Amino acid sequence: MVAQAGTASPTQRAYTHREILEVMSGLMLAMLTSMISTSVVGTALPTIVGELGGQDQYSWVASATMLTMTVSTPLWGKLSDLFGRKLLFQSALGLFVASSVVAGLSQDMGQLIAARAVQGLGVGGLSALSQVILGDIVSPRERGRYSGYMGAVFGISTVAGPLLGGFIVDADWLGWRWCFYVVVPFALVSFLVVQKVLRLPHVKRSTSIDIWGATTITASASALMLLLTLGGNQFEWNSVWTYFLAAICLLMLALAVLSERTAGNPILPPRLFRNRTFVLTSMASLFVGMAMFGAMIYLPQYLQIVKGLSPTNSGLMTLPMVAALFVSGVISGKIVTQTGRWKIFPVAGLFIVAVGLFMLSRLHVDSSEWLIGFDVAVLGVGLGLSMQMLILAAQNGAEQRDMASTTSGVSFFRSLGGAVGVAAFGAILTNRLKDEMAEMLKAAGISLPGGSDVQLGSPSAIQQLPGPIKNIVLESFTRGLETVFLVGVPIALLGFVATIFLKELPLRGPATVPAAPEPLSKDDLVLAGLLLELVAQRVERADGPSALLTAVAKMAPPEGGTELERARAVARTVLRPTSRALITQATPPQKDLVSGGISQ
Repeated sequence: MVAQAGTASPTQRAYTHREILEVMSGLMLAMLTSMISTSVVGTALPTIVGELGGQDQYSWVASATMLTMTVSTPLWGKLSDLFGRKLLFQSALGLFVASSVVAGLSQDMGQLIAARAVQGLGVGGLSALSQVILGDIVSPRERGRYSGYMGAVFGISTVAGPLLGGFIVDADWLGWRWCFYVVVPFALVSFLVVQKVLRLPHVKRSTSIDIWGATTITASASALMLLLTLGGNQFEWNSVWTYFLAAICLLMLALAVLSERTAGNPILPPRLFRNRTFVLTSMASLFVGMAMFGAMIYLPQYLQIVKGLSPTNSGLMTLPMVAALFVSGVISGKIVTQTGRWKIFPVAGLFIVAVGLFMLSRLHVDSSEWLIGFDVAVLGVGLGLSMQMLILAAQNGAEQRDMASTTSGVSFFRSLGGAVGVAAFGAILTNRLKDEMAEMLKAAGISLPGGSDVQLGSPSAIQQLPGPIKNIVLESFTRGLETVFLVGVPIALLGFVATIFLKELPLRGPATVPAAPEPLSKDDLVLAGLLLELVAQRVERADGPSALLTAVAKMAPPEGGTELERARAVARTVLRPTSRALITQATPPQKDLVSGGISQ
């Protein structure tokens, strides 16, 4: 009783199944809205560039969002520790809505890129804090029951984004600006739902902010993202800019490590990296992000360029992956809740991801749509089994005080892996495509004016190329994408190896609601009250270190002063009030036992 009174976290309040679903409805709506905003632009980009100009800034419309989303993820988790989950979640929603409106009103590419960068900040907050809040309201043992729904949001947004973008752009009465406006009402509904149903208790925390750590972590990740995004495109890999950005990245990383080791309230506490579970789940999430984003970004190129499908139809072809991701995530989550065993799912999931990528690498120009659907479904099964389970494992292995830092840290590494995967796979595809086309044109004896490069346009333009050249282009894309997917196989296997070394810690929280304990007798209540009063008196009379003093002091927050001050505070605010409450419950109030025999 005393331990519960002194150490129970305010966030451990039991939520009913209905309350959890209500909160999740707001969280998932916000996540779906933010993720759709990152994918809906892909279909509309050619139209946007045609109206606003700035073809040389084409890639930055998407890259700006990914950059700010990645570098801001760990910051949101820490800020929520300081100022509260609900306030920060709603702040991220507000930032997302405002930047979406500004993006829709943009008059040139510079304004659009800036708005998209701010939008990425909001997306980073929504994606990280959704997982943190879920960790606050649901115990790890029960979390598997709900994590599948969160994982499915990503798959649904992958399909809904391109489909919605294609519809909006094709509708004359809407136009591309509605790609940004359309998410605003959904975000506002999510804001109202969270405001109504989310009731997290206020927890008093230290208000210091690790400004230097935030600056160095952001600068290091930003330099890496700029290098991966611009390298091989805006400048050669072997150039001054490459070495300069790499040096900045390493320098800021070293300073970030130094800052986090000395900061009183660090963004990513160094103790996290002494946690084996956090390190391994972060590594696995990094590899999952590389494989997942690499496949999802470049699969539409195969469907639209090689198979000649429209953007809408290529989005529909990913439905098997979404369905498989959703089903495998939900089923595995329920099994985890019932059995408490979780390790088998990320291990099997990463292996299945590797198998799915290998199967995708076997696709060719004449592959049937049924085969494509089966291959992407296999990939979806692997992602559904692994993505949410890695976050569950990390949260389960973390202390309650590190819940937000752990969750946002794992999400950060997954986003960073996605950025690395997109950039690396893009460089592989570009180089392989160029080499293959040059070699095949030479073998066919076809010479082109101005050199051996085919000027590639949109997928519809490629379909209009002359027969021999079109076949060479399609075959070159097929071989280039084959290499991309093959490179993803060992990356997924590295994640598989990382999950093998995970230690399967028992999930915290009971599988079922425990039966109510037998009520204490009146004699037991009086005895417990007297013992607590005795402990309180011993603590107040203590004048030097003792085992009793140390044990009692642990019931108070560590920042509450010296050990003696913390112990006396516990005696005054916890032990003595609990003692009086127990004795009052056991004896009539008019008796003199409490006022005369105990308090003195």
